[in-house]
Amino acid sequence: MGTHYIIDDCVACGACEPVCPVSAISEDDPIYIIDKETCTDCGACDDVCPVDAIKWEKTAD
Repeated sequence: MGTHYIIDDCVACGACEPVCPVSAISEDDPIYIIDKETCTDCGACDDVCPVDAIKWEKTAD
C-alpha cells in the first residue's frame, strides 16, 4: 500500500487533475492537492507531472 501526494515544487499547471480517474486531485492555494481518501494510487498523475512534484510513499498495510 502507498499514497500519492504533491510537494511544494508544484507549479499549478493542472496537468494532473484531468487524468485522475477518481477525481481525487483538486486545485488549492497555491498548489494542487490529492485527497488521500479518494486516491486509488493508480499513478496516472505522476506520469503527467512536468516538474516531478507528485511523489509516492509506502504506507503500512
